[in-house]
Order: sequence, then structure tokens, then C-alpha cells
Amino acid sequence: MSKLSRRELIKKSAAAGAAAALSGTGRLFAGGSDRIRVGVIGCGGRGTFDASNCVKAAEGVEIAAMGDLFEDRLQASLEILKADFGDKVTVSDETSFVGFDAYKGVLACDVDLVILTEPPHFRPAHLKAAVEAGKHIFTEKPTAVDPVGVRSVLETVELAQQKNLTIVAGTQMRRIAHIVELMKRIHNGEIGEILAGQVVRIENGMMDWGKRPQPQWSDMELQIRRWLFYNWLSGDLIVEQQIHNLDLINWALGAHPIQCMGMGGRQVRTACEYGNVYDHFAVEYEYPNGVRIGYVGAQIDGCTSRNDQHLVGTQGSAYFDFGNAVIEGANPFKYDQAVPDPCITQHADHIRAIREGERLNEGKRVSESSLTAIMGRMSAYTGRALKWDWVMNASKLDLRPPKYELGDLPVAPVATPGKTRLI
Repeated sequence: MSKLSRRELIKKSAAAGAAAALSGTGRLFAGGSDRIRVGVIGCGGRGTFDASNCVKAAEGVEIAAMGDLFEDRLQASLEILKADFGDKVTVSDETSFVGFDAYKGVLACDVDLVILTEPPHFRPAHLKAAVEAGKHIFTEKPTAVDPVGVRSVLETVELAQQKNLTIVAGTQMRRIAHIVELMKRIHNGEIGEILAGQVVRIENGMMDWGKRPQPQWSDMELQIRRWLFYNWLSGDLIVEQQIHNLDLINWALGAHPIQCMGMGGRQVRTACEYGNVYDHFAVEYEYPNGVRIGYVGAQIDGCTSRNDQHLVGTQGSAYFDFGNAVIEGANPFKYDQAVPDPCITQHADHIRAIREGERLNEGKRVSESSLTAIMGRMSAYTGRALKWDWVMNASKLDLRPPKYELGDLPVAPVATPGKTRLI
């Protein structure tokens, strides 16, 4: 077998691999030692960060293909990766792709795993194409920015499961060691039955994020280069960033919310250069058994910063943030062990799963957390109370633009609670 080329080996082992996939015990790579070739789709800061961590996470990983809408972003990312990892980056002119169809070029390459770090709007289409191409996937959160996108992703997740493909999500807070240990204790009943809780995430205003608008940019280029500030691309701050915190609540409760009521607005980021997103939200989520979780989130400079979760149960309470995990009450606990970097751990777990043939598929849970955040935004934008079942099954909200080309694209008006229509 050592004399066979990698491509020949994969072809000759395809039948055996299919049988092993049915049993759930097979390995994709013999002995867990073969190289894993990675394609990166979306070469901004996050794409470079995730690609770097993927290479750091295990031996035998190489970056083999890259794609982005813009040539300058691809080249800047490639330069950084080559400087940091040398011959572990084998990207060539033939495996570099630019434009709206760049992802198709990457998926057509001889890669085993793709990293999806394009703006969140594009994720449903890219996830679907990656699974259809038979690639394992690391996807950043969220998986979509609207209910139509979430429904598409859930169908893709099922297809990935059928094809024995892995999907790992960039919800790295689920791999922070002290939060993992705390969740074990919560699920073991050490704070009793959860009655209520809160999430607070107030951070800086991101006012200097992205390049300043340039006069030569078309509407579409401007919006994609500054995608954080346009809700069709980012989903707004509650979806793009603060999904992390809502995901932890879903994990702790072992459920998604059944309804919510939200409010929000933009008090500081009011200039046109900040698109049409809000800078603050407040949402009350109701979970099964009447558990209510209050969420407050903002991106505003000069405010007191907080980033934490607090749960109250019948036998105690739990507090957790990036640095601490504490239980007070009948079963006191405080984590005091080492905390490995979760941003590398998530890739190490993924590579191990690929090599060992484990059916590691986090797509459903991250999509439910995405919809948790989306329904909070929809409620805040419209001022309407929403039920999960309606948002998941009936909402027709679809934020896709009329066409994908670097031309005119008017900015949708800023949502006004009580006036913006619920779709």
C-alpha cells in the first residue's frame, strides 16, 4: 500500500470505506496517519485564524487550496500562512480561486476538509455544496442568518450524516475546559432543576472594524468588505457574535427556546458607514418548563464590559464566563485546573474524528443556536413576540439579494420595532 499514490489509495479503499461507514467503526485514513489536505473558503481574518489553528492542532495537516471573493484578501492570508507554516502550505496558482464561485473551485480540488469562514450569509449554500462534494467541514458560526437558511442547513446536516461526513462548528466555548466541567455538573443535577438565568455580553463598539469605505467600491463590494454592519450578511451582532452565549444556554438546558420577546436599536452606530445593524439588544427567552432566560447584548464603546452567564436552580446557582466556572449552593464547585486553548482543541477533535471514522456532526445543534439568535433579532426588529415553531417552520424570511455581482445593491432600511413587518 505504501507504493500507491494517495489518490489511488482512496479509490481502492472506497468500497471498504463505505462498508465501514455503515458499521460506524471504520477509519477514513489507514492507521490515522495519512495527510489531511485542507481547503479554506473565506480568507479574511477568521479564515486565516482557523486555518492556522487547524495546522497547529495535529501533524500531517496541510493547507492545499484557498478561495475568496477578493484577490487581495486571498493573497494577504496566503502570505501569512506561508510565513508561519512553510511547506505545510501547498497552495498554488492552480488551487487559488477568486470570485463568487471561488468555493466551487476549492471544492473541486483534492482536499479532504474545508474550512468555511466566509460571511455567514453564504454558509447555507457553501455547506450544501461541500457536503455534496463529499468534504468534511469545519464551519464557523452562525450557520445561517435567516429561517430559510437554517432550514437549508438542517437538510444538509442530515445529508452529511448519511454520507458519514463530519461537521464541526466554531462554537469554541463548548470546548473551554472549565465550562465543559461545569456543564457535566449541571447536567448531573448539582444545581437542581434550573429555574431561570441570564446572559450579559456588552463589548466595544467595533467602530474601526474593516477597511474604510472606498469610492471605487460598488454597493455589493462595500457591503461584503464591511459585512459585520449589514444584517443580510452577518445576521446582526446577536447572531454573528453573541450566538456563543446563547449556545451555552441551550447546552445547559438541553433544549432550544420555545418563544421569545425582544427589543433593541442603534444609539451610537448611526452613521451610514455602519450599515443597518443594531448596537444593542434585550431578549427574554422562554424554554420548556417555564424557564426564562434574560439576554442583554451590546457593542458600544465606553460601557462597562461584561461577558457571562448565570443560572439559578433549586439547589444552587452557576456562574461561568471565559475565565471562571463556579457553583454555589448544596454542591459548591470552583474550577482551578489548566485551560487548553479551545480554538485549537476544536480542530484537534475534528482531525481525530476524521482519522478514526467518528460520526462527529455538530450541525444540528449549532443551527438550533443560530435560530435561537435569529428569532431574538426578528423579535427585536419587529417588536413582536415569536414562537420557535413558527420561526422554524413558517417564516419566509430570506435575506438573499436579487443577484450576486459586484454592482448596485441598495441598503435595506434600519428596522423599526412596531413598524417593521414580520415575515
